[in-house]
Amino acid sequence: MQLLVRRLALCPLGFAQSGQISGAVLNLVPRLLSPSTRTLFSETGIWEKDYRIETRRRVEEWWHPRIMAQWRKDALDEGSNRKKFYVLSMFPYPSGRLHMGHVRVYTISDTIGHFQRMRGHQVLNPMGWDAFGLPAENAAIERDLDPEEWTKSNIKSMRTQLDSLGLCFNWDREVTTCLPDYYRWTQYLFIKLFEAGLAYQKEAVVNWDPIDQTVLADEQVDENGCSWRSGALVEQKLLTQWFIKTTNYAKPLLDALVDLPEWYGVKAMQANWIGECSGCYFDFKLKVNGEETGETVSGYSFSPETVFGAAYLAILPSHRLLHGSSSVRSALEKAFQPGRDSLTEVTAHNLFTGQEVPLVISHKEAFDGYLDTVIGIPDSSEEDLSAARALNLKWTTVVKSREDGTQILINSHTFSGLTREQAFNSITQKAREQKVGGHLTSSKLRDWLISRQRYWGTPIPVVHCGSCGPVAVPEEELPVMLPKLPSLTGKGASPLEAAHDWVNCTCPRCKGPARRETDTMDTFVDSAWYYFRYTDPHNTDGPFKRHLADHWLPVDVYIGGKEHAVMHLYYARFLCHFCKDQGLVVHREPFQKLLVQGLIKGQTFKLADSGQYLKRQEIDFTGEEPVTLDGGRIEVTWEKMSKSKHNGLDPQEVVQQYGVDTVRLYILYAAPPEQDILWNVKTDALPGVLRWQSRLWQLVTKLRGARQLGDVPSPSLLRKKELVETKKIWKNKNYAIQEITSHFTEDFLFNTAISRLMGLTNTLSSVTVRVLQHSVEFEEALAAMVIMTAPMAPHLASELWAGLCQVKNPLSPLLRRGGDVLQQAWPTVDPEYLEAPEFVELSVLINNKPCGTLAVPLQVSKDADRVQKLVLESELGQKILREYSINRVILSPRTALINFLIDK
Repeated sequence: MQLLVRRLALCPLGFAQSGQISGAVLNLVPRLLSPSTRTLFSETGIWEKDYRIETRRRVEEWWHPRIMAQWRKDALDEGSNRKKFYVLSMFPYPSGRLHMGHVRVYTISDTIGHFQRMRGHQVLNPMGWDAFGLPAENAAIERDLDPEEWTKSNIKSMRTQLDSLGLCFNWDREVTTCLPDYYRWTQYLFIKLFEAGLAYQKEAVVNWDPIDQTVLADEQVDENGCSWRSGALVEQKLLTQWFIKTTNYAKPLLDALVDLPEWYGVKAMQANWIGECSGCYFDFKLKVNGEETGETVSGYSFSPETVFGAAYLAILPSHRLLHGSSSVRSALEKAFQPGRDSLTEVTAHNLFTGQEVPLVISHKEAFDGYLDTVIGIPDSSEEDLSAARALNLKWTTVVKSREDGTQILINSHTFSGLTREQAFNSITQKAREQKVGGHLTSSKLRDWLISRQRYWGTPIPVVHCGSCGPVAVPEEELPVMLPKLPSLTGKGASPLEAAHDWVNCTCPRCKGPARRETDTMDTFVDSAWYYFRYTDPHNTDGPFKRHLADHWLPVDVYIGGKEHAVMHLYYARFLCHFCKDQGLVVHREPFQKLLVQGLIKGQTFKLADSGQYLKRQEIDFTGEEPVTLDGGRIEVTWEKMSKSKHNGLDPQEVVQQYGVDTVRLYILYAAPPEQDILWNVKTDALPGVLRWQSRLWQLVTKLRGARQLGDVPSPSLLRKKELVETKKIWKNKNYAIQEITSHFTEDFLFNTAISRLMGLTNTLSSVTVRVLQHSVEFEEALAAMVIMTAPMAPHLASELWAGLCQVKNPLSPLLRRGGDVLQQAWPTVDPEYLEAPEFVELSVLINNKPCGTLAVPLQVSKDADRVQKLVLESELGQKILREYSINRVILSPRTALINFLIDK
């Protein structure tokens, strides 16, 4: 029993304080009586010699709850005096099951979170749920369930799965977009957009998904004209829709990219999506026979400085004015002549210039980009000039050329006399001030269509009144709750139309009868601001407090898939720019560094003739090439994991087989984050990380064993050769710390970081027993390696650290500090390692064979003639080279090495 008490004394303090010792005593007794049973040092004080499967399982079972508890405790204890670090992984849609892509992105964020906390930062690593959307509604329809109950059940399941992976999130900041305490503030931000004139409703030809029965944004239609989700061939349909005027922010969003660090090519994708912002829109009111019609349109000009010289406003034959419920439709149809420019009796009053120009239906099927309305200005375009002449239109010349070749404006009110460049800036600025256009944008960018004719989404907080038109719901009446519906079909008009008691309401302005908006918002609206809510998730007075958002933003590292490189990032950046202009936050850009991770792909097998995907049990692998069981030819590819392709993996099954830490290390080691991983357990990556974990364990085993030999460790006992060995350890340790820290902070090449750790493992594995016994350098290198392993493999590193801290007669104060490994400070490079040495140890070779070393001054170490002279004049040179004729001397440009080629 005395032995048992001594072993319990080795248990971590936290274990003793937790009140679990009595249970541990009861559990330990049978283990002590059974020598064949595997034990755990943290539990029993007995160190297992090898890291076997059972040991790994017990390590993870023991440390998993302790690591999670310590993370929660640290999160509560952190003070505001610590520098913040906000690491954010894109929150998932709660489908009910994690896939390996989830495991990859959250492993990366968890690793960065642990690393930054060990560097002394106050870390925010939150998690939540992108919980609205079509998949939940469709699943609920298929199963005759309430989408809310379905979603909540899936969240509970996925939360359990995430916890089983040992991922340390700030769960106290969890957000769920389908809960009223979240979508209340989504509605609040929509109203801010509405009040700023950026949320508006208009008839538009939209992309209609006939399967999901909803509208798709242009970005949600692939290059084949099919829906990104259902795969259905998209149809064109004219509907009244809600839009957000993101084009007003095109130029600021484009310009702000310059100040952001490299985003793995995503900045170029964003810039390409926005396009060249060289023109702008101007607002027009339409008239017929001098009478206002109530119709307004915005016309684009590539040369806004010449807008006073407009001759006409042109629309495409496909324009909504010709196909919807417009009051000018009949006048346009009467004038329309297919295949030619058609002059109409409709006129357009430019709200900026005050001029009135005729409306023309163009002969073209399309303008540049996505434009459907352009301003015809003869002074800026030969094509516009020809069209104006053909239609016998009048216009004002507004450009005059000077003798020096420059052009100035004339007949342009207060802007006359300005150069074109000056006028460009002045006119667009003035139009913006008057709120009649002037926002620089490109011809390829359209406003953000957010209307969705489905149930499971954020209700749009607007009521439609016959007297007042669309009116925003007052802030104090938010949230507009999503009503319960008895059943959903997924077909036809917006499901909310059926909630009659909910739809029929009172106008907030005139108190007359009104109807609620029955479209819901696209889920991209929910995810455009969730990074704000994490900073203040329980606020009931606003979406977030400014000082908290200002403290945490911008997100230091944002992690997610490249499939969101355009839409989500663009919308999130837009909303942050808008919030800055509203005085809600100080930062204009939400994300600093972006880490785009690749896919995890599985091997797929499909019939060569039909493309049908096959399960592994349907394939014969006995020959050189796999074939079907009846000998049919098979095509083998690597594709994104999917149930339908029979190439998916259940993360929990993989973890059960290999362990959490092994899966984490494999994901980090198999490829750089931005590259795809081809999941194949037979490749070098998985065996490599398995071997490395065992070698790490062996190093601790060796040190503990060496210190049990009886001698009190004393560095003074080391011989000259052994001191050279310790110097090498010291250099390799510092090199590893320098490189790994850089990888963790700059390029996130965790695979290279693990390679550096493996290299240091090789160095430590080759040392002699006496260095193990008496070297503080070995201790500190091993301690640094275990600490640097901890963010990536926290369970293994925690047990290794426990074993290290109980080593007999430790030399390094590192091992006497106490605390678990994740509470240790991240290692730093020794200052003397960073100092430029006065002398360099030069290796001297003769005919490629090492013959000794010589210290040469650093300042001459790259001068081949001077180095050669120093070597020949030295005692070493006199001894080995005096009698030989030197044919050639090679001084290495990369390493401290000189090679003498001689005739013997």
